[in-house]
Amino acid sequence: MAKKAVNSNLSRRARENSSLAPKQPLPVEEAVSAVKKFKAPKFDQTVNVCFTLGIDTKQADQSIRGSIALPKGIGKSKRVVAFCTADKVNDALAAGAVKAGGEELVAELEKGWLDFDVAVASPDMMRVVSKLGKVLGPKGLMPSPKAGTVTPDIVNAVKEYSAGKVEYRNDKGGNVHGVIGKTSFPEADLAANLHHFIAAMERARPTSTKGAFIKKITISGAMTPGVQIKYTAAATA
Repeated sequence: MAKKAVNSNLSRRARENSSLAPKQPLPVEEAVSAVKKFKAPKFDQTVNVCFTLGIDTKQADQSIRGSIALPKGIGKSKRVVAFCTADKVNDALAAGAVKAGGEELVAELEKGWLDFDVAVASPDMMRVVSKLGKVLGPKGLMPSPKAGTVTPDIVNAVKEYSAGKVEYRNDKGGNVHGVIGKTSFPEADLAANLHHFIAAMERARPTSTKGAFIKKITISGAMTPGVQIKYTAAATA
């Protein structure tokens, strides 16, 4: 039986990128420049960031979860639904919500419609939205005060999430993953977003955490090597 041919283009790209990969951590601006120099696939890659944190994920008071609107956006819009009172429906739709409403919107989701990326709700609507716990919870779509998706300012929340506001939470390994843009972004824009994200993570440090909080930061394209950031808390505080 003939052996399957090896994808020579992929192998060549991988070899070239391996030779370009920095061997040491780099300052933010240099790391961003290095990511953009890799030989990339034909599509516009998402640029991801991974924070390795010094937290005990078994302790509830050390869990990390929140949301952040990056100054240069992430190059992708999101479909947002808004659970709000009748007097806010038109404003939410004008701000970019794909749908807005109260009990009638809940009923629609209960029937199986889930064609959206983010759900936001005003606090007074959570008694109604709570019916959707089994529907939205497993998909990570349930509005949450900690994530910033339960807020009295529905209109602003819709605007921010429609523009690509980033939600983050730690995984079981104590890592937080996020997006800082696309490889087509100017280097200065990616660097500005990364600095903003780092500052937000520093502010998210739980008071019960001991020792180093941010242990490692790595950025990478979706299909290109990672580049470690040279980081010290004092340098970006």
